Amino acid sequence: MSTSRVAWHAAWVLPIASPPVRNGAVVVEGDRIAWVGASARAEADVHEHLGDVLLLPGLVNAHTHLELTGLRGFLEGLPFRDWLRALTLARRDVLSTDDLLDAARLGVAEGLRAGITTYADCSASGVPVRALVESGARGRVYLETFGPDVAQVSASIAQLRDAVQRWRDAASPLVDVGVSPHAPYTVSESLYAAVADYARAERLPIATHVAESAAETAFVRDGAGPFADGLRARGIAVRATQQSPIALLERTGLLGPTTLCIHAIQLDEHDIARLAAADARVVHCPISNAKLGQGIAPVLALQRAGVAVGLGSDSVVSNDAMDLVQEARQAVLLQSIAAATPDALSAHEALTMATAGGAEALGLLPGLGTLTVGAPADLAAFRLDAPEVIPLFDPAVALVHVLGAGRRAALTMVQGRVLVRDGAVLGADADLPRRVSAAAERVSAWWATVEGA
Repeated sequence: MSTSRVAWHAAWVLPIASPPVRNGAVVVEGDRIAWVGASARAEADVHEHLGDVLLLPGLVNAHTHLELTGLRGFLEGLPFRDWLRALTLARRDVLSTDDLLDAARLGVAEGLRAGITTYADCSASGVPVRALVESGARGRVYLETFGPDVAQVSASIAQLRDAVQRWRDAASPLVDVGVSPHAPYTVSESLYAAVADYARAERLPIATHVAESAAETAFVRDGAGPFADGLRARGIAVRATQQSPIALLERTGLLGPTTLCIHAIQLDEHDIARLAAADARVVHCPISNAKLGQGIAPVLALQRAGVAVGLGSDSVVSNDAMDLVQEARQAVLLQSIAAATPDALSAHEALTMATAGGAEALGLLPGLGTLTVGAPADLAAFRLDAPEVIPLFDPAVALVHVLGAGRRAALTMVQGRVLVRDGAVLGADADLPRRVSAAAERVSAWWATVEGA
């Protein structure tokens, strides 16, 4: 039986891989894009007229923590190490697996409403695999491992193997798994090396938080600072390496073309050269980086060196929203500040990072993040009929700089399947927000006792 061709017509089509098309259309046949061009020339069995919208590829969120969505607004203003510890304790001591799953479901739904079709998640529990499969979204879940003590390596690797087997079995053609040695202050050099060997043997992609903070650099390079003090208080040996966190990854064999370096803020020219030589990838999380006071990543220098850079929201605990268009705006503004040049990173370039750039950084399907013939039919559309958009000279500038935070997608499609229409997730669980709020109330009550202790 032949598959029908559906033409999706829009006031503007932004293919990313080619210039914008005014009064354009994208023809979808099955799960692929069959044609892109002027609306008047579209040939299809069904014509869907979306009206005054910008139609572009589905957004690729290259770094999330979906299971933490229920902790939005928690732990404001704490120093980074204290923030991390409180977050870890809340997840361990208060939240059940069902709580984490519901939070992940809520996070996926929020992203879909914001036009996000692909999620790259880091998870200690693995439950975002289930949330993504249920939703019909595309994604990858990097299963986290921890162990700052060399004595933990065998146990950590055994637990990671078990988690990979379990969640590989639960994955789908749209959702796969990888591994994530969490960060240099929670993973020993020996565990980094063991994860690198395991990932190569199993052909698993890798993600790790690295070069995120000055405290992390002090820990790795000098064996000093709050992370070092915390480990020594637990009886765990710490040594100064006299090298950067990126050099640590290189030495342990972790850097490579399937390695995603999350944040990558505290970099010098030698670190950038190491990343480029290894063909490692970077995900930039500008709002989270700014909110936690970690600094501005050298995105322009990374791009000049040929490093693939995507955009991520990080968790809503460090961001408050999953809105990749706002990440694009923040990326533009911060790079202008860092370079002291207007539009050092343009709106078009930032949207490329939020689409094709993220897909490249994750090593996903060819064409993903673009509207090109043969690419997966992952689409997002945003309305352009707000009064503040008039006049509209450039649709990318209007989307990034004018429309504002919190806009909902008029359409979100993954693999040819419509998941959001007119800002609403189709088939949404109406009771989900209540359940997540109830879990958050338990966390709040717990935190009041911890703070008062």
